Parts: sequence; structure tokens; C-alpha cells
Amino acid sequence: MFGLLKSGLNKIRKAFSKTRSILGDKIRSLLNGPLDEATLDELEQILFEADLGSTLAIEFVEYVRNYGKKYNHPIDAMKAHAEDILHKPPHVQGKKPSESPKVILVVGVNGSGKTTSCAKLARIYKDEGKKVMLAAGDTFRAAAIEQLATWSDRLKIDCVKGTPGGDPSAIIFDALTAAKARGHDVVIADTAGRLHSKTDLMNELAKIKRVIEKVVPDAPHEIYLVLDATTGQNALDQAKTFNEFTPLSGLILTKLDGSAKGGIILSIYHQMGIPIRYIGIGEGADDFLPFSPEPYIDALFS
Repeated sequence: MFGLLKSGLNKIRKAFSKTRSILGDKIRSLLNGPLDEATLDELEQILFEADLGSTLAIEFVEYVRNYGKKYNHPIDAMKAHAEDILHKPPHVQGKKPSESPKVILVVGVNGSGKTTSCAKLARIYKDEGKKVMLAAGDTFRAAAIEQLATWSDRLKIDCVKGTPGGDPSAIIFDALTAAKARGHDVVIADTAGRLHSKTDLMNELAKIKRVIEKVVPDAPHEIYLVLDATTGQNALDQAKTFNEFTPLSGLILTKLDGSAKGGIILSIYHQMGIPIRYIGIGEGADDFLPFSPEPYIDALFS
């Protein structure tokens, strides 16, 4: 959807420095010797530690065992297999809006960077020349409302908010109604970051979706789940839970700059086929980038 400039690639490489120290550096050191069974066992452990998960770690080892000799270096074989995984067509896709506005629903647990991701996503659309509105639907956390309002002031975009404890569906309804009246191109709706009760989660998201459909019949067009990459395999568990109750069209992985678990991107896509749309690699507004497999794989295994 977007091209990555050289500066973006450099940022991604820097963000994955911790993961690269576990993967690329260790793998290159390991694979400089003979490719025997002891080496392959150690390779599997290294991959597991980088959060590829046991199934995918074994799969990569088997790929190296069977095809490694076809490449200049076994790590090139691993890069090729990673490319094969990430270039497979996703299992899901977002909807193309039949009319404005495009509605993006953002879900995720508290602490994942969900609200900040809403704002940074809004910035990307604004930079494209779109008229954007934010909906502060995480009414169960007063700080989330204040945070989104602060971002909207900084970005000079509209934001509809209510009072803490208010009905999230009502806030999002008001935002969509206002967006249609004012000719906005995109509405990005934050939602409450709760996962303690799956029944509450299902009911709340179902209600929000029904309300959205009353204003924009084919919406939401995208449902993005924000995941904290530092939680490793817990992020995969969250993705499975949310996807069970609301069909996700994309994932946003945050805090990759502080994680040694960068392999989770491969693990999630391999198991679920839900595309990674954006990655957060820092605190700045410009440290939120569209995901592209090639720079990721290069950063991971270099």
C-alpha cells in the first residue's frame, strides 16, 4: 500500500537489533561450522527463543536440512523460506468502502499501544491528503480519551469524545454521523481494551458493529488488532481470541524496538494468515510504518 523509503528501512533494522542479536548474529556464528544434527538442534533452539514457536522453528530447520545446500549460505535458505511464508496470500482482507467514510475499528488489550496506534494511523491518512476523524470509543479508561484528544489537537484533526464510563457505541455513532455530514474520508474508532471476560468482549464489539452498520451499511471496512510484540506468544493467543469474536482484517504490532521477539510476526502470519498492516518501532509519530516483508526479513536475518 505504501512504499518504504531508505530511512524507513534503517529504522526497521535498528528496531530489530535485539532480535537480530538472537537470530542473525547467533545463526551466522552457528552455521559457519559443519551442518550436522547437533548444529540443527541448536538452530532450532535459537529460533524458538526468537519466538517463532516450536512448530515454525522445526519447519525452518527442516527447510535448511533439505534445501540449505542449494543456497550460498544456510541463512539464505531461511530468508527464502521466510519470504515464502510472508508472501502467501492472506486469509482475510478488508472491505472496499462503497461510500465515504472508510471506517476502521481498532481493538486490543490495555497497554498494547492501541490508542497511540489510532492516532499514528490517523497521521498516515492525513499525510495522504485524507480528511480524518478520530472516535474516542475507549470510554472505560479516562486516560485513553485524554490521550486521543491530545493527539487530535497535535495533528489538527477532528475527534469525537464522550465522558469516562459512557457508551462506546454512542460515541462511535456520533462520530460517524458527524463524519458523513462533514465529508470526512476516514473514521478511526478506538475501543475499550478489555479481555478479562470473553462474553463482555463479544457483546460489546457486536453492539459497536451493529451501530456502525446503521450509519455506514457496509462498515466497518477494517478491524485492526493492536498487539504488543514484547509479549511474544501471548500476542498470538490474543489474536486468536479476538479473531474468534470479531473477524480481524489486519494486525498492528507495537513496541518492536524493545523486543527480542521479532520472530512473532512470522509465527502469527504462519498460523493465522492475518496480514500485518503496520508496525510500531518507537515513540515518535513517524515511528509507525506500513509493514513490508522484505525489510523485515532483511533486518531479522542480517
